[in-house]
Amino acid sequence: MRKLLTIFVVSLMLAACTPPKVTQALVSVMLTADGSSFRIELPAGSTAQQAFDKAGITLSTLDRSDPPVYTVLSDGAAVRLIRVREEFEVEKVVIPFERKVIQNETLPVGESRLSQPGKNGTKEITYRRLFEDGVETSRTEVKSVVLEEAVPEILMIGSQTPFTSLPIPGRLAYLSAGNAWIMEKSTGERKAMVTTGDLDGRIFSLSPDGRWLLFTRKVDRTGAINSLWAVRVDEEKTVLVDLKVGNVIHTAQWSPDSSSIAFSTVEPRDAAPGWQANNDLQLVKLSASGFVSPAETLIETNSGGVYGWWGTEFAWSPEGDRLVYARPDGIGFYNLEDKSQEPLRPILPLQTGGDWAWVTGVNWGPDGQVLYEVDHVAPPGSSAAEQSPLFDLIAVLVRGPAISLVSRVGMFAYPTPSPLQIDPQGEQGYQVAFLQALNPDQSDSSRYRLVVMDRDGSNRMILFPEEGAPGLDPQRVVWSPAALEEEGFVVAVIYQNNIWLVSVGDGKAQQITGDGLTVRIDWR
Repeated sequence: MRKLLTIFVVSLMLAACTPPKVTQALVSVMLTADGSSFRIELPAGSTAQQAFDKAGITLSTLDRSDPPVYTVLSDGAAVRLIRVREEFEVEKVVIPFERKVIQNETLPVGESRLSQPGKNGTKEITYRRLFEDGVETSRTEVKSVVLEEAVPEILMIGSQTPFTSLPIPGRLAYLSAGNAWIMEKSTGERKAMVTTGDLDGRIFSLSPDGRWLLFTRKVDRTGAINSLWAVRVDEEKTVLVDLKVGNVIHTAQWSPDSSSIAFSTVEPRDAAPGWQANNDLQLVKLSASGFVSPAETLIETNSGGVYGWWGTEFAWSPEGDRLVYARPDGIGFYNLEDKSQEPLRPILPLQTGGDWAWVTGVNWGPDGQVLYEVDHVAPPGSSAAEQSPLFDLIAVLVRGPAISLVSRVGMFAYPTPSPLQIDPQGEQGYQVAFLQALNPDQSDSSRYRLVVMDRDGSNRMILFPEEGAPGLDPQRVVWSPAALEEEGFVVAVIYQNNIWLVSVGDGKAQQITGDGLTVRIDWR
């Protein structure tokens, strides 16, 4: 009995030392999904995702949970599954045409004429629709494709002015209010060539044979500034040709035989001036029928020297065998055979202190032997040469030295040689038109006067405007391609946003447009 009692006591003591068996706590959760609600029990610390897993409910990638699936649930929590699905809907919508009013100096004042009837366009819009538990909660546009562009209605409003009509050689093109016009045979015979209203004036030039007009149009899309186009101007039917080229700011030049176009591009930037120049050289060929070849790269993207972010300009020689370039720190030739650049003459870069750079205006003489340009010069001993306000007009012999012709002309002189002419002695020669700054020491903001001289700088004549009248804005003037019947050779200039023809013989000037909207001209 004593042994039995001892065993019983020891057993009780051992039982007292053994820990009690613990049962894991549970939480009760109300789960709502697919139109049903029911309660389930989960181990404490479980998440909403584990609740769905225990209930055997699978969530798609769009489905969502309230609260989110990673939420740790407490006792009595409610979890709701929201079924989400998406649909894509395609809708065709009408693009209303715009109505444009263009002043037309060929019509009497008060008279109007519908030049082009308007036509609505269409576009296809794709929407993404979201449904939550069968109820639509959002409808978002995800893609828009234009199927047919709208054609604007163009109404011509008469603004005829009493200017005397002059017979003119060739074709005179001008850019007015974003549209391109052509004068042919006389200044009174005008034809609208491009009426889209979006020409930006960066590029605007006639081909040497006068059959094509090259121009740039604004582009309303991210990462693009403009696009390069051409239109045939010697045919009744106007057809625009997209050259598939964009972001051309400084130069696009016709080859002398009018068969191709050389150009340089930029990369758009948000910071001023709005681009970073590539300083490249590319070429596209354009056939008489309007076929455009893919662009060929002649010079790869490069730094462009000092202030090269601004860009490079260039010009073909009259024979088309050489191409001169001009950049902020010098001029030179492109060697198209080995795709290199051959410096000809350095130029003292101008420190403008702003978000722009100065590039000399360079042009070939019609004989291909001389280049006319503006040179940036500094006074002897200057400690801030790049800030010098002095600019001279010089002639650079292709196979010789540079010769100073006119001092203190201003940075925007833009020397422009005339076509070859026969002088009174029967010798062949030419003249050079340029702009002379009224305030040479502040030529960046000065206005200018038109001056003409012989090719060697002699016989200099100030032609336009007359003394005391407001000066010209900086611009590249153009010569008539041949002499007029009575006036002889004339220079076309833009004065107060109208075109004036100035005779180089007697300085007589005649206004030929009156709408006050002209910004660019060319004459071939």
